[in-house]
Amino acid sequence: MVRRNRLVGMWAAEKLGLVGESATAYSNDLAKAALEAERNDVLAKIRKDFDAAGVVQSDEQILSVMSNSWLKAGRTANRADASDAALVQIARNLQSR
Repeated sequence: MVRRNRLVGMWAAEKLGLVGESATAYSNDLAKAALEAERNDVLAKIRKDFDAAGVVQSDEQILSVMSNSWLKAGRTANRADASDAALVQIARNLQSR
């Protein structure tokens, strides 16, 4: 989940016009959200940030990037636990529909 959020964070940072250290900081902030129960809604944070910046992306587009990033994170993981593997498989199944 941390890897996925980091990938999504870099995509969102690009859409927000963030570069360099600002983009990395934004991405790392979303990665930390995976570890903090009270900040678990990554979609809501990105939606809020996009709305404030005037970035036009639908929730479906954001969720698609999140799903693709999950798959990419799952492929690059050195060692995923069983729950991560199950979630990656669910994402794959949903994308094939």
